[in-house]
Amino acid sequence: MEMITPVVLCGGSGTRLWPRSRAAKPKPFLPLVGDRTLFEAALHRAADREIFAAPIIVTGKAHLEHVESQLALAPDAGVVVEPAARNTAAAIALAALRVPEDSVMLVCPSDHHIGNPEAFVETARRAEALATQGWLVAFGIAATAPETGFGYVKQGEGIVGTGGYKVDRFVEKPDLERAMQFLSEGTYSWNGGIFAFRAGDYLRELEAHRPDIAQAVRAAVAQGHEDGRRFHPDAELFAQVPSESIDYAVMEKTQRAAVVPAAMAWSDIGNWHALWEARDRDAAGNSVIGKAELVGCRNVLVESDGAHVSVIGLEDAIVVVDGPDVMITSVAGVQKVGKLYGAANQAA
Repeated sequence: MEMITPVVLCGGSGTRLWPRSRAAKPKPFLPLVGDRTLFEAALHRAADREIFAAPIIVTGKAHLEHVESQLALAPDAGVVVEPAARNTAAAIALAALRVPEDSVMLVCPSDHHIGNPEAFVETARRAEALATQGWLVAFGIAATAPETGFGYVKQGEGIVGTGGYKVDRFVEKPDLERAMQFLSEGTYSWNGGIFAFRAGDYLRELEAHRPDIAQAVRAAVAQGHEDGRRFHPDAELFAQVPSESIDYAVMEKTQRAAVVPAAMAWSDIGNWHALWEARDRDAAGNSVIGKAELVGCRNVLVESDGAHVSVIGLEDAIVVVDGPDVMITSVAGVQKVGKLYGAANQAA
């Protein structure tokens, strides 16, 4: 087995879990499930140095202080500091240019929850075996519901002896009818944004399909500088990098896309209801953090960092108190929290 280099993409706007998550401190840096922050949990999943090499963290200046204050689980990590946000294709290229070409990179968002870390490691090792054969590998998250908020990946023919499959196609976020069809067919999985490939293979595919991104990132790295554990690409040159996701720039275009099935209790913690699903709940489906009393409630999440909260007779509801801010929504309304966040900022 080759050593796997985790590449942890770290940042976020902090809108979907307002008021707990904010632009100044978005969800990767919060202990939303358990005692560790989501970022610390990502580092902990890749802490076995017999399997994983020292991680590379890619983050922006705004979140650098949070990143470096939470590196106790990976004191050997390197940090690439993006001068500006240019989406995942460029962020991953920055990391790929910091390691040897034959290094297997495991690209992981920092803000996901994985309830079965052992299954994550097992899937990473299967993906690594495919990556050493020249495949660009997506984790195909086992779909458990007809979600319309995720992209999907369809399995093609099996790759003999690997447990992986060629990618038939990637599919953008579907409507509910199509999502239900995908679930019933059984060959579609969620595209959770976790990938494995050799650094050189990724850079070659990026050069083939988006040479403008590849060349601009190379120029910014060539003129960059180191500062202890930090690496700073040239800011002026990096500002010229086109913004594009890895999905559009590479994965949907390459002929070497593969997928490995991943059943690991994954959640992107994309809204308050997803967080309710990831947390422990009582027999009535209620989840409480902080001081609260619930009477006659079902499937209610309450989180308060100070005030005592009393809730009576509600079902399928979210109540969050963060300092002076209070947010109350039905489960059906969680997708609109980002709009509420914007209004709150304007009012402030």
